[in-house]
Amino acid sequence: MATKKKLDVSEDFSIPTLSDESTDLGDIRINHSVVAGIVRLATKSVEGVVSVGGGGVVEGITDFFSKKESERGVKVSEGQGGGYEIEVRVVLEFGVDLAKTGFAIQESIRDQILAMTGNPASKIDVIIDDIKMDASDEKDELSDYVDQQSAG
Repeated sequence: MATKKKLDVSEDFSIPTLSDESTDLGDIRINHSVVAGIVRLATKSVEGVVSVGGGGVVEGITDFFSKKESERGVKVSEGQGGGYEIEVRVVLEFGVDLAKTGFAIQESIRDQILAMTGNPASKIDVIIDDIKMDASDEKDELSDYVDQQSAG
């Protein structure tokens, strides 16, 4: 039977891990980037989410060059009690209920993390960085504006 224990990550250990399972066959470790990928996919599955990682311009550029795609807009760390502490930055669709969509994101992340890793998320912060019109709505507004300008 597997036993759970906290992993001491030393300064020179290059792969940050969130959980460490030991079996008779060896250890199973889950990398932060794997959990970040799960968070990203779970977030994108929620209706009303336009994108993940929609921080400011400087943060977006920094994330783009310094992180893998699965980690952009997502921060994962291990909490005091062993659960995951997650922060996800999102851009939502204009017109959605922001609070309800944020809560749906939290539930989706919580459920997927527990189902896929076996470890709970102790804290999930959702930061709504922006809202965007649907791309087709933006085109309709632009064509209406152009039509008005050419008519007037």
